[in-house]
Amino acid sequence: MDLGRDVNDAKHDLFAADLAEPGGPVASLTEAAPARFRRRRLMLACGVAAPLLALASTLAAMAAYPHFNPARQYLSELGGASASRPLIFNAGVFVAGVMAALAGGGFGLAIVALTRARLIGALTVIVFALAGYGLTQAAIYPWPDKRHLAINLALGIQLAPLLLLWGLWPRRDLAGLKGFLGLAFAAMAVLTVLTKHLVFPSLVNDDNVGWWERGYAVILVGWVGVAAYLLERRLRHESSVRKTA
Repeated sequence: MDLGRDVNDAKHDLFAADLAEPGGPVASLTEAAPARFRRRRLMLACGVAAPLLALASTLAAMAAYPHFNPARQYLSELGGASASRPLIFNAGVFVAGVMAALAGGGFGLAIVALTRARLIGALTVIVFALAGYGLTQAAIYPWPDKRHLAINLALGIQLAPLLLLWGLWPRRDLAGLKGFLGLAFAAMAVLTVLTKHLVFPSLVNDDNVGWWERGYAVILVGWVGVAAYLLERRLRHESSVRKTA
């Protein structure tokens, strides 16, 4: 009787080990999977918080700069030499850049967890890492320092919705998120065409460029918060399902 029990226990251990292999169907039956998902979810939480921090620091910097003209001046001027309290804006941008890079890790690992698309996950991480680097450098070297132009690297984040769409495409249960990503990319593409004066060249001019830049910025960073929130919810759901299974 004891020998039979030992053999059965050994078989059970081997079966559990097989299931726990990366990518195996049993990763869901172990405690390791929820633990890994928690790390991903924490990084995605940075993606939710980063746009809120950026918005809060921008509004606070504008409040501290009474002569700032939101229609004619660029956001970077809130952290420039003419600003009353440039540290408010620059510190917010720096932290938001770090959080954006962490969010990229969460997006990339979420893609791997949900579809095993490792290459697409890695590309997503790289895009967000470059964006985070651009934001932090822009905060360290405020306008009009030429090194501030590293912020243009953040524009690469426009590719991230397409990468996420590509990586998550096999998941039929993420139709809402995929539709949102498509709309976000389309909106940024339209704004890029307009603000680069590729069509309707007189539409964006010196008297309203500030408003256009703000609208662009809201979409550019805002979609990240929404996508991170929706993806975090999906990972939380899958973690609970797998833990219960």
